[in-house]
Amino acid sequence: MQTSPIPSDDHGHGGRDDDQLPLPAGGGVQPVAFLRNQQLTQHLRAPAADGDRDEIDLLSYWHILLKRRWTVLATLAIVLATALVATLLMTPIYRATAVLQIDRDTIRVVEVEGMAPVEGAGDRDFYQTQYELLQSRSLAERAMQQLGLGQGGKAEALLLPASPLERLRARFTGAEPATEAGKSDPAHEREVLAAFRAGLVIEPVRNSRLVRVHYDSPDRAFSQRAANVVAEAFIASNLERRFDSSSYAKQYLEDRLQELKLKLEDSERKLVEFAQKERIVGTGGESGNLSEQRLGSINAALAKAKEDRIRAEARWSQAQAAGGLVRFGDMGATSIIASLQESRARLMAEYQDKLRLYKPAYPLMQQLKGQIDELDKQLAAEAGNIRAGVRAEYQAAVQQESLLTAQMDELREEVLDLQDRSIQYNIFKREVDTNRQLYDGLLQRYKEIGVAGGVSTNNISVADRADLGAKFRPSLARNLGLALLAGLFLGVLLALAFEHLDDTLKTPEDIETRLQLGVLGVIPKLRQSETPAKALEDLRSAFSESYRSLRTALQFSTESGVPRCLLVTSSTPSEGKSTTAMVLAQNFAQLGKSVLLIDCDLRNPSLHRQLGVANGAGLTNYLVGTAQPEEIAVETRTPKLTLIPSGPLPPNPAELLLGPRMLSLLTIGVRKYDQVIIDGPPVMGLADAPILANMASGTLLVVEAGETRIAVARNALKRLLSTRSRVVGALLTKFEAHHAGYGYGYGDYNYYSYGTKAPAQLTQK
Repeated sequence: MQTSPIPSDDHGHGGRDDDQLPLPAGGGVQPVAFLRNQQLTQHLRAPAADGDRDEIDLLSYWHILLKRRWTVLATLAIVLATALVATLLMTPIYRATAVLQIDRDTIRVVEVEGMAPVEGAGDRDFYQTQYELLQSRSLAERAMQQLGLGQGGKAEALLLPASPLERLRARFTGAEPATEAGKSDPAHEREVLAAFRAGLVIEPVRNSRLVRVHYDSPDRAFSQRAANVVAEAFIASNLERRFDSSSYAKQYLEDRLQELKLKLEDSERKLVEFAQKERIVGTGGESGNLSEQRLGSINAALAKAKEDRIRAEARWSQAQAAGGLVRFGDMGATSIIASLQESRARLMAEYQDKLRLYKPAYPLMQQLKGQIDELDKQLAAEAGNIRAGVRAEYQAAVQQESLLTAQMDELREEVLDLQDRSIQYNIFKREVDTNRQLYDGLLQRYKEIGVAGGVSTNNISVADRADLGAKFRPSLARNLGLALLAGLFLGVLLALAFEHLDDTLKTPEDIETRLQLGVLGVIPKLRQSETPAKALEDLRSAFSESYRSLRTALQFSTESGVPRCLLVTSSTPSEGKSTTAMVLAQNFAQLGKSVLLIDCDLRNPSLHRQLGVANGAGLTNYLVGTAQPEEIAVETRTPKLTLIPSGPLPPNPAELLLGPRMLSLLTIGVRKYDQVIIDGPPVMGLADAPILANMASGTLLVVEAGETRIAVARNALKRLLSTRSRVVGALLTKFEAHHAGYGYGYGDYNYYSYGTKAPAQLTQK
């Protein structure tokens, strides 16, 4: 058996190096290890939300869903089954549909303003009003009367029959299904009306003037009748509203006409009586009385006379100013003067022409001169006549203007006096005119409404009548589709909720982020039919390969390799620490190392059973001083593996372990064996594990996946670090990668067996 000398310190005990045992509490400590313990302690004292991040990690959610897939699938199956059963138990409902066309403006045979409400081009209230009228209580009552509902037992066909689900619920609750009620009970009538209105569904067709009138009922024939009757009742009620509005308008106009007729007669009587009293004669038109009309005529004649007088005066002034025939001609002579002037000019031209041949005294020249003089006399006479006419015209215009002015002054006084007396007359006259206008307008309106009321047109028509009702609900495909979505949503919510409520360490990442410990290995969970011993027999199994991987990781856990004295412990019982200690000891022994395995779990030992050795004498005998190390060491079936069992269970394990004999035993074991592995008790609730952790060169913390709570593991690690122990890492046991939703591949250790005929190994996952 190989041994390795262990250098001693000043106290004769092993040091804290990987090859040496640690000193008891209060002894020297490696500065690096102490600093690392302080950092871990500060991290463990930090808030528990270590590793929480603000960003959303979709991959982690996917892993959660994979891990909780059975929860999602079970929830989905339950929701689908519930939807299927509920759908099959529902009463089938049939829907019939009639299509109405609602026009904003009807065809106007007679154009009468005000017979219908004025609707704007963009007014949406019109169609919304029609939809509400289709769902009104009055229309439902009218349709029910046409269908013959509401009297006797006919109304019972309207109420939904009790579904199988309702009958089943009534069987357990003892209540009767609500399908029978008193036929004359007002509450029952309201129930029937509500049931009828509940089956009516109005669906406007977008971007059109069409509206679908649906009716849902358990009876497909009744659905067809109800849809058609509702459409017809709506058309009839619309016509009645139009007729009622015209009748009301006609009656209203009749009353107003009678009132205005009496007022008009009374106002005319007052006007006539006042005119007779004041002797005022009116023409009955807009021009006023006779005096005012005469005043207006004379005023117009006076203006015309003044215009004529001014014109005649101008002509007379020009006639007086004319000094010769030419100037007079410039004034505009008559045609005779023009003829005389033309003859004189011809003779004068002839005279001047012959004057070159003859002398003025020549008889021919004298004759021509006489003719010219005669024409001058005639022109002078005609000019005098014209002047006399212009003067006479001027004098007549002046006289006419004077007469009209005098008459105008006389009539003005008369009109002013008449106006003073006509103030009340005009008041009476305006009242008569106003009453006459109102009476004529209402009379015309009355005649128009009378004509329009006899022409009944409607803006609503049936585009399609309802056919025999088709099954509308329940729709199995639609319900199952909705149930599928709801089940998936609820399943995902439950999975995330369970994951949020689950505060255990489940994955290697949880240990690294929550405990700040390196994961040295992951041990897969065995099937229920397998045992650790059976799994270890197959060297190519994932279980065996995981522990060999742990052995390799331990060799690189410290600068000097595997701690010579290694404590294997856990937070709570049944996490796999004893199996881990035993398998590690066997694996190191397989490498040719001499291994000492000590069962220090003095409360619930199990190594002697797993290795098949007796537990009559063991560690407790040595600790109390009744045996020597060589007397309690037992060789196992594994070569180079020696076991020191626990021995009889003591009442005070912590006191025994804290004594000097335990430290001496470890010192002897390190000197004699290549590797010492201690199977310690759980950390929580006991003082044994922290004592052993202080004595060992390194501590391996075993964590069971999905069972060890985060808070428990953190407290256990804090207890270990408080004793200045050196925790080399953690081991995750009983890990199910496919259940956790992570594809780590910790179960794929059969790589080198692929291609060989090893069906048993190839089928294991």
